[in-house]
Amino acid sequence: FGAIDGRLINDARRSIDMAAYVLTDRSLTAALGRAAMRGVKVRIYLDGEEMGRGASVIEEIADAPNVEVRRKGRSRDLMHLKSYQVDGRVLRSGSANFSVSGEVYQDNDLIVIESAQAAARFHQTFERLWSRPDNQRIGMR
Repeated sequence: FGAIDGRLINDARRSIDMAAYVLTDRSLTAALGRAAMRGVKVRIYLDGEEMGRGASVIEEIADAPNVEVRRKGRSRDLMHLKSYQVDGRVLRSGSANFSVSGEVYQDNDLIVIESAQAAARFHQTFERLWSRPDNQRIGMR
């Protein structure tokens, strides 16, 4: 999965909106950081409880230009997505967390859909999650 995610992120030119229950894979966060340095607008939305597991990984890019990170506020309900859209044209989703164990050692699936319509539907969901009033910003931006 890591190679596919790396390719999708490396191909980004304008935007990446990612909803991640767990984001601890350093190669993936490095790719997101490189995309931001190329001028890609990167927004990462994390589950509030699980964010603690990957805090050091997220903090490495949270203050980078073009990166915004938010975590879900207090709630008993999980934000359990493992999906992102790239440039309004590609949707990546699946059951694997963005972690080495989820991508390498567990039985999971990964679906990539090249469809502006699918990316737009995810974008609508992402905007609803992103704009929750109790979200917490991570980093200085």
